[in-house]
Amino acid sequence: MRIKRAIISVSDKTGLIPLAKELKRFKVEIFSTGGTLALLKKNKIAARSISELTGFPEILEGRVKTLHPKVHGGLLYLRSNKSHVREAKKHDIVPIDLVVVNLYPFSETIRKPRVSLKSAVEQIDIGGPTMLRSAAKNFESVAVISDPKDYPAAIEELKKGKGAFSKSFRAKLAVKVFRHTNAYDREIAHYLGQHFDSEDGLPRVLDVAFERSEGLRYGENPHQRAALYRRLGQAPRFSFTQIQGKILSYNNILDFESAIDILREFKEPAVCVVKHNNPCGIAADVKIASALTRAIASDPLSAFGGIVGFNRPCDGELARILFGQLSFFEVVIAPSYNQAALNILKSRKNLRIIQVPRIHEIGPYDLRFAKSGILLQDRDRPILEHEAKLRKNLKWVTHEKLKPTTITDLLFAWKCAKVVRSNAIVLTQGKQTVGIGGGQMSRVDSVKLACMKAGDRSRGAILASDGFFPMPDNIEVAHEFGIRAIIQPGGSIRDQDVIDACNRFGIAMAFTGERHFKH
Repeated sequence: MRIKRAIISVSDKTGLIPLAKELKRFKVEIFSTGGTLALLKKNKIAARSISELTGFPEILEGRVKTLHPKVHGGLLYLRSNKSHVREAKKHDIVPIDLVVVNLYPFSETIRKPRVSLKSAVEQIDIGGPTMLRSAAKNFESVAVISDPKDYPAAIEELKKGKGAFSKSFRAKLAVKVFRHTNAYDREIAHYLGQHFDSEDGLPRVLDVAFERSEGLRYGENPHQRAALYRRLGQAPRFSFTQIQGKILSYNNILDFESAIDILREFKEPAVCVVKHNNPCGIAADVKIASALTRAIASDPLSAFGGIVGFNRPCDGELARILFGQLSFFEVVIAPSYNQAALNILKSRKNLRIIQVPRIHEIGPYDLRFAKSGILLQDRDRPILEHEAKLRKNLKWVTHEKLKPTTITDLLFAWKCAKVVRSNAIVLTQGKQTVGIGGGQMSRVDSVKLACMKAGDRSRGAILASDGFFPMPDNIEVAHEFGIRAIIQPGGSIRDQDVIDACNRFGIAMAFTGERHFKH
């Protein structure tokens, strides 16, 4: 069935004119509203006001424009149903064969700083979703386009069908509409629920949907299929672009997101090397190039085959250092790359080059899918966000204390322990990790592992523990390897035994009063 009549009413006008011109080439009669109508006329595309179709003016400052029987009757009546055809003719309802509509930018509006509830409510589209749903329900006869990304495909369909869309194309567009309006309504419900219907600051109903974004090379193992899904109907808070390299695997995604979580902890130039979802090296420095060299030197053996991440743009100097190392990296992550860096990095064809422009943008919650449901928690905020308060409240519990000038080094160790899998123990020298022990069932085993990794570099190192020490045996191991200071949450029923052991060995120890488990 050829398209003879269309309604076009869009908030996002990207790419609209080429589609409208193609419709006019096939002599399609176009009805439109407000700004869309003005744009069409400006581009010399003949279009009529929706009021000419309905015989009724837009009212309530544009709140009511398309909510009319002549619009929805024209979309919904079944062309093959004789009773419908007679009734439409009786009420002077003409068929509408195509709807091109996208919705008010509600999601974009609520993400603006300090947006008011009133402003957000005004961006709740009513007429748009109603038209989309009416058209999608009657996909047997009506085509509906809700996404500007589908305009090029629609133009090709028009050319191929000589002014008509195939049924399979109409059905595909209809499915997309129902997913889109579903996500739109969920976003509104979530936003209003935060204002009027939440419990303890967490949502009472967690209603989310995800759509497939891209296929992955494979899952945790090559025999497992995998794909990446993104929140349906929303621009992702966290986004990345792959500039070069093989298709990402499931493990690559997990590893480079762990790298991003680490980099968020640091304001100063910082570099991390991640392997199997855990850091094997973290360093911060005045110069990002020095931080890179020191991060790799933290544990060069484990760095082989890992991911390296920067919280500063990657330039030619960094790229040359990477290529000068014996370690081989599978993935490089940075906020941006200059051409000199890309010229060097791209010479290694299989290297995955990932750009993450907004490292510090992230949502308020952590979500994890479990077999029993979805786990939701407040995101463990970066220590960077409350570092001044932490410095002020740091509690020295031993006779020995660090000089104020070295507190920054102590807090560096604490930040590193936060991003290692529990039970986490991190040894640092200055702003460089020298030994990391994580993921062990026993904390004392994590201490032993970190000290073993550090070797002679454990002498005079700072030790950070993400949780309290249940027994003084941890301190005995730390003393054996020459640890000079410890930072930990405190809170064990045997804290005093641990403190006594530190005093006995002359180790300085501070309590933070806050633990940072990472499971």
